[in-house]
Amino acid sequence: MPEKATIKRAQHDKAEGKSASTQAGEFVHQEIDNIRKGKHGARSAKQAIAIGLSEARRAGVDVPPPKNANAETRKKAARETAKGKKHEPVSKTRSQAREKALKKESTEAASPRALSRQASTAASRRSATDRSASARKAAATKGPRERSEAGKKAARTRARNK
Repeated sequence: MPEKATIKRAQHDKAEGKSASTQAGEFVHQEIDNIRKGKHGARSAKQAIAIGLSEARRAGVDVPPPKNANAETRKKAARETAKGKKHEPVSKTRSQAREKALKKESTEAASPRALSRQASTAASRRSATDRSASARKAAATKGPRERSEAGKKAARTRARNK
């Protein structure tokens, strides 16, 4: 069950006109925090992200199903989106079963190394053009202060990688 603060942050993102994936990011962050705090574990970083996206859909965030997933996964995503529109609570039995299963998993899935590896592999599946377009879009939505900070960070990264 997502925390009220997480739902509030996602609603704030929506009010600011941010994308569904940005809104869903709040739920993914919460899931990573829960794993790091030891509330439960996950089999992989990918599973931790999937749990966060699932919670976002159930909370009413309009996250589309993954493009290149199998039919079963797309069906589950559609079901979660429908439940999010109805605002139905998850059954206590299901919730407890989920927690019990996840408590058996390691917390290694939320380590910086695991998340970094997941981000790299996800980025490598996208084309350079696609990555560039999304960076341009991100820069356009930043204000002058954020743009300046991002520029300085990029310069530091370039200097470090020389």
